[in-house]
Amino acid sequence: MQVLYEDNHIIIVSKTVNEIVQGDKTGDKTLIDTVKQYIKEKYSKPGDVFLGLTHRLDRPTSGVVIFAKTSKALSRLNAMFRDGEIHKTYWAITANHPANDEGTLENFIKKNEKLNKSFIAPTETKEAKKAILNYRILSKSDRYYLWEINLLTGRHHQIRCQLAAINCPIKGDLKYGYPRSNPDGGLSLHARKVEFIHPVSKKEISVIAPVPEGDKLWGYFEECVK
Repeated sequence: MQVLYEDNHIIIVSKTVNEIVQGDKTGDKTLIDTVKQYIKEKYSKPGDVFLGLTHRLDRPTSGVVIFAKTSKALSRLNAMFRDGEIHKTYWAITANHPANDEGTLENFIKKNEKLNKSFIAPTETKEAKKAILNYRILSKSDRYYLWEINLLTGRHHQIRCQLAAINCPIKGDLKYGYPRSNPDGGLSLHARKVEFIHPVSKKEISVIAPVPEGDKLWGYFEECVK
């Protein structure tokens, strides 16, 4: 686990591919457990450590995750996420190029619980929610394209679903139509940056997560956009 930012109220860490943020049916150790253990050991805290989960990242996705260390920060961060005051920037790699180098994708998305997958739905479909993102192509290699994506809504599998809908499935994303898995079983989708006003101190916070270590393609693109 890599700590990207920490103070008395919040801790921001970089999640690796295939780490789970919170418990699921696999019973695997969670990122919450790891961060709690880190806090307990660093500050020699007796008893249970408070740690509030403010948002999630899919297991095969890497990048920035924000936790609250106090109940005050948790309630305020939850409100900020709800009100769109926390700005998240993602990077994604695809093999296909969109019709335009930059633009906005706007769809209605419906989650299928049984399949754990989201689908583009007609506007009038019950339980469908509006999904909006802005994107631009940052760089390209001989075979792949690097996308920068700003989420304006936070829907289930939103980026994966919307990119697949324009025939640009994310590299390694078998569930949404990419033909091959990545060697590590993850996706080439990375929560690159978060920006927000600190819920307690009110100072500006901007945190960048380094791309996954050991992945030459991520390393190539990170160098390209420096």
